[in-house]
Amino acid sequence: MSSPTGSYPTKGDPDGKFYIEDAGTDDAVDSEAASIVLGSDGTPLLGAVEGVQKYTLPESRKIGVVGAFFLILNKMIGTGIFSTPSSIFASTGSVGICLLMWAVAGLLTLSGLSVYLEFGLAIPRSGGEKNYLERIFQRPRYLATSVFAVQMLLLGFSSGNSLAFGRYVLLAAGHPLPDGWPARAIAVLCITFVVTLHAVFPKWGLRLTNALGVFKVIVLLLIVFSGLAALAGHRLVPDPHNFDEPWAIEKGDGYGGGGAYAYATAMLQVVYSYKGWENANYVMGELKNPRRTLSIAAPLAVVGVTILYVLANVAYFAAIPKGELAKSEVIVAGLFFRNVFGESLAARCLPALVALSNIGNVLAVSFAHSRVNQELAKEGVIPWSQFWASNKPFNTPAASLLLHWIITVIVLIAPPPGAAYNFIVNLYTYPGAWINACVVCGLIYLQWNNNENWSSPWHTPLAISIIYLLLNLFLAITPFIPPNSDWNADGYPYFAFPLVGTGVLVLGGVYWVLWTKVWPKIGGYIVVAERIIDEDTGEEVVRYNKVNVKELESEVVEEVGVRSRLLPRRGAGSGGGRDGTEGVVYQTFGVDGR
Repeated sequence: MSSPTGSYPTKGDPDGKFYIEDAGTDDAVDSEAASIVLGSDGTPLLGAVEGVQKYTLPESRKIGVVGAFFLILNKMIGTGIFSTPSSIFASTGSVGICLLMWAVAGLLTLSGLSVYLEFGLAIPRSGGEKNYLERIFQRPRYLATSVFAVQMLLLGFSSGNSLAFGRYVLLAAGHPLPDGWPARAIAVLCITFVVTLHAVFPKWGLRLTNALGVFKVIVLLLIVFSGLAALAGHRLVPDPHNFDEPWAIEKGDGYGGGGAYAYATAMLQVVYSYKGWENANYVMGELKNPRRTLSIAAPLAVVGVTILYVLANVAYFAAIPKGELAKSEVIVAGLFFRNVFGESLAARCLPALVALSNIGNVLAVSFAHSRVNQELAKEGVIPWSQFWASNKPFNTPAASLLLHWIITVIVLIAPPPGAAYNFIVNLYTYPGAWINACVVCGLIYLQWNNNENWSSPWHTPLAISIIYLLLNLFLAITPFIPPNSDWNADGYPYFAFPLVGTGVLVLGGVYWVLWTKVWPKIGGYIVVAERIIDEDTGEEVVRYNKVNVKELESEVVEEVGVRSRLLPRRGAGSGGGRDGTEGVVYQTFGVDGR
């Protein structure tokens, strides 16, 4: 028996996402399709319909190039550029090498963007890696989807930037910066405000996201131009002379002398500062003219952020002596503002600026990740899919936003302060390296295997794919290398971070076994999620059908699929669809493993 799925190449769909069979007639009703799970004798096996969800997004709510640009930029620019340069310099002891790392990381990010552009333009649907993994790994069905779902649901929270927002709000108000309950309470209010805004007033949520994106660009430009002024001598401290010998590798008080491990971890931190460039891929279904929008907004955002990051680091070195920079620990930008504008202005303005940067990140992440949660629910991948997939009552993914809120709040209030909390918040970054490695390996396979019928408006050269693959292997393997210093310097063994991160992916495999094998046997039925997308009207319908497992087991099911009749759009000729027709109604299946 084959499990219900939607991830294999068939007639009429070279992307391999849907099983489409031409009924061979032209008398079908418009925007409708006969949808069947077929047994070996061709009889339908779908049971009673448990529920129906309908989705139609007004054109006025779709996101254009500017909105997509700021969705990416807001996720990329959090607190990293304001704090990470300190530890990068402390690890390397070289101004030139630090600047080179930031530039190289930007180029490496562009290699990943090329891979995601090829997938995103070929499969312009919301969900990001979910769709790409399903296209690549068609057997065992839904295994890759399950692994991605567990990783995204358990680790795709917004706790880190929500808590950072709470901390910097307290600091701006003149309070200390502890990981205490006041900061956590503000963090809960932050994520609650963001989720409510996106659910109830979606247009205003995107407007605020765009506004904060503009604000971040202005702040970084202020730092850049202030740095140029500092280079010209306009600063309140003596010239630090950091550019006299920029390529010299020095060892001083708090910096340099870390060896190869220190360089590797520094590069790791720089690369993670660019995370978020894939954010628009998660919401492709809500973009205006998605192929054009993504192909313009994503490269502009990544190139723009790379330039701002490199120039901001030049500004820091223009105004901060090396010893102070290495020991600044958290907020390098604070030292910069103090040395250029004076103590009072830095103390007054900077915490508020960083807090606003944090909430911009929370807005972008919550918007995108809730769409991924909804896509998983639409295909029945997660328990209680009908509820989490719902667009009621505001025609927004309010239920999926609620799921994102629940997980974020649990992470905010459950772990104790200190090492345990930092460990959980930072854990999200690690499994993503293995996910990305699988995506790029899959792209190489699709390009070289002609039987896959792979095509995309964008082509990533093999050399670029290999560079991105090596980058992710570096990110995945480096954390397993023992450090030169204390193995428990962060409050836990160095190998706990990659080990637990890998364990989350393994947990996805365990969930797949429970969902596809164990729970259906216990419950006696499965719920098949049937998706219908009318490319003519843009309406999507998801029907959840309850199917008796014994009935399925009594049949030799050759395939789980869809029988669709294809109609030209009114007033349109032939051609234009994936299989040479217009107005194709696509359908796919998933299983709600309850």
